[in-house]
Amino acid sequence: MSRRPDCSIIVPAKNAAGMLPRTLGAICGSDLSRDHWELIVVDDGSTDETAAVAARYADTVIKLPGKSMGPAYARNRGFEVSRGDIAMFFDADVVVHQDTLRRFLEVMRLEPEAGAVFGSYDDRPAAQGFVSQYRNLLHHHVHQQNGGDVETFWAGAGAVRREVFEEAGMYDEWHYSRPQIEDIEMGGRIRRLGHRILLRPEIQATHLKRWTLAGVLKTDLTDRGIPWARLLAHRGTMLSSGTLNLRWTEKLNTILVWLGTLSLLASLPLLDWRPAIAGGVCLVAAVLFSMPLLGFFARARGVWFAMRVIPVHLLYYLLNGISFGLGMMLHELIGAPRQDPTIEAYSEIGVKRWPPVPTRNRSTWTADKENHA
Repeated sequence: MSRRPDCSIIVPAKNAAGMLPRTLGAICGSDLSRDHWELIVVDDGSTDETAAVAARYADTVIKLPGKSMGPAYARNRGFEVSRGDIAMFFDADVVVHQDTLRRFLEVMRLEPEAGAVFGSYDDRPAAQGFVSQYRNLLHHHVHQQNGGDVETFWAGAGAVRREVFEEAGMYDEWHYSRPQIEDIEMGGRIRRLGHRILLRPEIQATHLKRWTLAGVLKTDLTDRGIPWARLLAHRGTMLSSGTLNLRWTEKLNTILVWLGTLSLLASLPLLDWRPAIAGGVCLVAAVLFSMPLLGFFARARGVWFAMRVIPVHLLYYLLNGISFGLGMMLHELIGAPRQDPTIEAYSEIGVKRWPPVPTRNRSTWTADKENHA
């Protein structure tokens, strides 16, 4: 590649050999001219042929030895060898549309005040199971309803200006050694630096992920919900609607579902029907407040699908409440999350090893604590 590219596309991948032909092939099929971008794939401790498959498409393949260090670490290593003024991040299970790269570049050129921009999953998720369809379509709907200036970032399909990414300190690979909220956390730092972050729902990609109910529970609690609640509690922004990018009805529904559930449970030992009626009213109210979402599901997949969504979506609000409670409790009892003790010990005494100890810039958690002291 003779000229410096405008964009560096960075894809972290772990045991993704089976899907890379489709995802990387879609990137290579972009309508953005090939001389505008470079493709960097970071193999994060794969045990399959991820690196070999990636080499068929990518300009650069970085194979990290040893165990997986997580997507935050992998994306940072990819950025360090990149040359473009704009870093575009895509997950290995995301299939871009033909115009995705071009649209990202156009937004960055037309919106000079925007430090970062991200898009949305489309309404055609690949996995056909009910939970997969529900989960991916829910993500699509939330992003479609919240376009414009936002307070967070999404690395599934997003772009950041090089100087903004560097100024923010890149992804926090110290605290997030597995897929969690590393993109959300970084988005918060970008916003506190005064840069705008844009959500552009028209920039879309297809998600290949297959969801299971167990996977939803794990993600909503241990990987996303609780870490996010701890981060917001640490920053003192737990109740800020701008921080969560959620409408007030989402928070109200969480309260209603918890009140309804507790009332129904209380009616059993009391042998009193009045708490059960109150609980039922709360749950019905939560369903009514969710009608715009249920209407979307009905239009997209039919009325029967929308009806089946109701109990699963009520569970979603239950998980939100659990995440809130546990996140607050862990914040009070433990504070900020910590890295693996062995890696932390190496870092504290300045010892280097391979795989390298995660880059420990001045901790954003420590800086936040000092700012709120």
